[in-house]
Amino acid sequence: MTQLKHLDNSPPTPGKFKMDKSPYIHRLRWHGSLAKLTFWSFIFLGLILIFFFRSPSSNSLPSDPSRRSLRTYNWGGPAWEKRVRSSARVRSRHGMSVLVTGAAGFVGTHVSAALKRRGDGVLGLDCFNDYYDPSLKRARQALLERSGVFIVEGDINDSALLSKLFEVVAFTHVMHLAAQAGVRYAMENPGSYVHSNIAGLVNLLEVCKNANPQPAIVWASSSSVYGLNTKVPFSERDRTDQPASLYAATKKAGEEIAHTYNHIYGLSLTGLRFFTVYGPWGRPDMAYFFFTRDILKGKTIPIFEAANHGTVARDFTYIDDIVKGCLASLDTAEKSTGSGGKKKGPAQLRVFNLGNTSPVPVSDLVTILERLLKVKAKRNIMKLPRNGDVPFTHANISSAQRELGYKPTTDLQTGLKKFVRWYVSYYSGGKKASG
Repeated sequence: MTQLKHLDNSPPTPGKFKMDKSPYIHRLRWHGSLAKLTFWSFIFLGLILIFFFRSPSSNSLPSDPSRRSLRTYNWGGPAWEKRVRSSARVRSRHGMSVLVTGAAGFVGTHVSAALKRRGDGVLGLDCFNDYYDPSLKRARQALLERSGVFIVEGDINDSALLSKLFEVVAFTHVMHLAAQAGVRYAMENPGSYVHSNIAGLVNLLEVCKNANPQPAIVWASSSSVYGLNTKVPFSERDRTDQPASLYAATKKAGEEIAHTYNHIYGLSLTGLRFFTVYGPWGRPDMAYFFFTRDILKGKTIPIFEAANHGTVARDFTYIDDIVKGCLASLDTAEKSTGSGGKKKGPAQLRVFNLGNTSPVPVSDLVTILERLLKVKAKRNIMKLPRNGDVPFTHANISSAQRELGYKPTTDLQTGLKKFVRWYVSYYSGGKKASG
């Protein structure tokens, strides 16, 4: 798997999505009651307290991967600026220049490749932390760089670096995918979630609101914001004030922060709530990924069940479908209305669910993997732990269908077949050839 065009074993992403101009039918109902405002004020305050009281002391900062990047990365100089400009250069007639944060991540790699493929200018930014195996991120980086996408190594909390990037390139759009992922890891390192998902987002929005012209911003939220909500399928208008994890709370806080910057500074903002994304080059901490690994190694895998032997199900969404939603969001994003940090008029504000709309029990996922791998899994049925995991996810995508033309086309059987093909190739020798 040496060519970037084989990244996902699928046809090139279609051209830009078009939509008719319409009133903000799906503009969020952000203005909640006083009780809701108070609730999120306490959540935000609590997160800040966790960050200061649980984060390592200043003497131990180098050991914290979420903060180390501010001290170790070098950037700048004529040669560096030339690479930045070259990567961000638009090569199609109506293309855009996009800064993709988290570009070496799972979704970031696929989105960057799709944008570059159709002629947009793309510059990546990633801190390459070690939440999971950095060598996988380096392999993704190698794929992108062979296609002309340069990934700057740096932290989204480094305001000097972000300001320099906007000085070198007048980005028309930002695709903000950098975040601390994972629900369970929050119990081990809560400070990393505040650092990336809140402080990092604020820092990026600060730089964007001061840019002239201001870019339109699309950022990744998560289906986790629906938390303990029992109404299904999950709609963008449903309550999101019952977070089941610190990760969910930081993502919800990020949505509130984005609303503030939209209202005060005129930044055009679109939030995307992803539902259990999977596929080639995925994250090793996701169940489908480590199930595959452990089944092949003959290890026992945990199959969780909800209370009273209930089914645990996920709205598994293939990476190609997520990419189409991301590109459609960029294509339909209106221009920001501010200039130099001053708002000149109302700006676009949207949130969309990007899911597959077909929840599948995790036990069925394992059955499909068994069939594809030709290996019988050793299953250990366990109660769902109280660590932030929820029993089910199910996306209502009617808004994305209407506004973005979003239509998922890959079922779990087909998507897992593509993932397994990549996994076997990458971890049986193709890894070295791929980067």
